[in-house]
Amino acid sequence: MENLKVKLSSGREVEVNEDTVTILNEYVRTQITLEDLTRKLGLASWEEAYELVKQVPAWVMWTPIPIYKRTS
Repeated sequence: MENLKVKLSSGREVEVNEDTVTILNEYVRTQITLEDLTRKLGLASWEEAYELVKQVPAWVMWTPIPIYKRTS
């Protein structure tokens, strides 16, 4: 399966790979802020992080990494 790619309104394209999913897992399971998410993903602003969270399917963010690895 090819990695999901999310195109943000800023023109930036974010590939949703194992590293990205690991960070998104942390985001949905803990209380890290959008600012922390921005820093961890190397995005330009919290708005980009928010846009990414809105576009990535919820099942991707909640899928544990061992299971995600088997599906990708």
